[in-house]
Amino acid sequence: MADEEKSRVLQWNEMDLDDRILLAISKLGWAEPTMIQEKAIPLALQGKDILSRARTGSGKTAAYAIPVIQKILNSKQLATEQTVKAFVLTPTKELSHQAYKNILDLTANCSKEVKCIDISGQIELDAQRPMLMEQPDVVVGPPSRIFAHLKAGNLKVKESLELLVIDEADLVFSFGYENDVKQILKYLPKIFQSFLMSATLSEDVKSLKKLVLHNPVILKLEEARLPETSQLTQYHIKCEQEDKFVLIYALFKLRLILGKSLIFVNSVDRCYKLKLFLRQFGIGTCVLNSELPGNSRCHIVNQFNDGLYDVLISSDERADQIQQKGSQKNRKKRKKDLESGVSRGIDFQKVSNVINFDFPMDVDSYIHRVGRTARGDCKGTALSFVSLDEMPRLEEIENTLSDSTPEGTSLFKPYNFKMDELEGFRYRAKDAMRMVTTIAIKQARVKEIKAELLTSEKLKSYFEDNPRDLQVLRHDTNCNPIRTQSHMKNVPDYIIPPTLQKLKRPISSTKTGVWKKKSKEQERRPTRGELKYQKRKADPLKSFEFRTEAKRKK
Repeated sequence: MADEEKSRVLQWNEMDLDDRILLAISKLGWAEPTMIQEKAIPLALQGKDILSRARTGSGKTAAYAIPVIQKILNSKQLATEQTVKAFVLTPTKELSHQAYKNILDLTANCSKEVKCIDISGQIELDAQRPMLMEQPDVVVGPPSRIFAHLKAGNLKVKESLELLVIDEADLVFSFGYENDVKQILKYLPKIFQSFLMSATLSEDVKSLKKLVLHNPVILKLEEARLPETSQLTQYHIKCEQEDKFVLIYALFKLRLILGKSLIFVNSVDRCYKLKLFLRQFGIGTCVLNSELPGNSRCHIVNQFNDGLYDVLISSDERADQIQQKGSQKNRKKRKKDLESGVSRGIDFQKVSNVINFDFPMDVDSYIHRVGRTARGDCKGTALSFVSLDEMPRLEEIENTLSDSTPEGTSLFKPYNFKMDELEGFRYRAKDAMRMVTTIAIKQARVKEIKAELLTSEKLKSYFEDNPRDLQVLRHDTNCNPIRTQSHMKNVPDYIIPPTLQKLKRPISSTKTGVWKKKSKEQERRPTRGELKYQKRKADPLKSFEFRTEAKRKK
């Protein structure tokens, strides 16, 4: 009986939550709390400081957002004026936007009582000042932005702030925000409640804990670092570096990969190289480029989540830096790149597949990449392309994460694919790769930056004062590095692997190149007589028939 009581999950209606929050939870389709939500929410409502470690996709955002909203609603009952009650600090603009959206969803039925704003955009501080003068209940943004507003006097919270949340706390110091957090604390009251949410309990988190928390409850949940094998299926396929392009082209065109896919590579240049390569075969992709402004990156994530693109290519900045860490020049560049690394935290929705085109550099990177799929109750697949020089990393990850698999089973299942049957695809891939030159990659990146300049709100007033510069930019060299050929979008019968010939065939359409099963009529070959008749019927001179008036009357 005691065991049953222990295993029973605390339900939403047993947490003393406001009916408006419960209605929002119901609309979001959350049947019952996740482990982190079940443990953290009651403790937060009791006023405890919390340090929580839970894996990616476990529901950490709701674990702090729900108690924050509930406590604000409680304080409103006695409040005499509108004041800022909570700060939510996030290490990236994408995460700020994501946290803001989640809070909006949870306050859908009490939006008049609980006001929330996201100040992570790249607009001027003065432009955001009118919003802050309205004293929103919750302010979401990166530490540097919140500190800038506090310093400018746009935010005054010395008497009012009650809650401080730091999301993805293990990234805050590594992204260079240590000084910003220390400065923010000087503007806060002496007593406030704090939540630190993290995927790992690193040394940076322990340092942050000393700064922010007072006698915290530490929630280190006993859960696997990855979802169970019934939810997440992990494959690996061994291939050489040059064969990776052939393989991904074949998998997409043969429709062996279905659903929304997130492809990880190890540098921004590699993103564009893959994008330009796939575009020649009619495979549309979008790139999450860390060099673009935060608003643009959020827009790309939203387009992918809304289904405008089914394939998103993202770079793992951490891998890029590990490879280049010897140079002092690259160390200076680190803050800029890390702030927009996307293998962490972002909620890519309904991702069916994560493809490690370049194998991750370490265990943590692998966990955070694969954590983009199999979220909540959804199932997902992770496929890793592994070259010979990447094999030691595969073995290291498998040894480290072996505890998350049943005894006697391997973490990675081999993806059985006969590479020798892809000669036709290899020929076409080589042809396409000749077009993806260094100049073409550079021009593709310039094209995106140019588009950002033309639509930039910051430069709008500058172009009004300098119309000549705008005209020059618009009539600059057209950056269209690669000319696509329509025939490359199709998959002709002769290059289809023999093992798949009997099952499917490509539709002869330059737009799709999709596959469908053969019907029985298509499988049967016409006889010699039928072919002769069809040929005769197609020739107007042979099929012409003269009829007399008598024959017509009959």
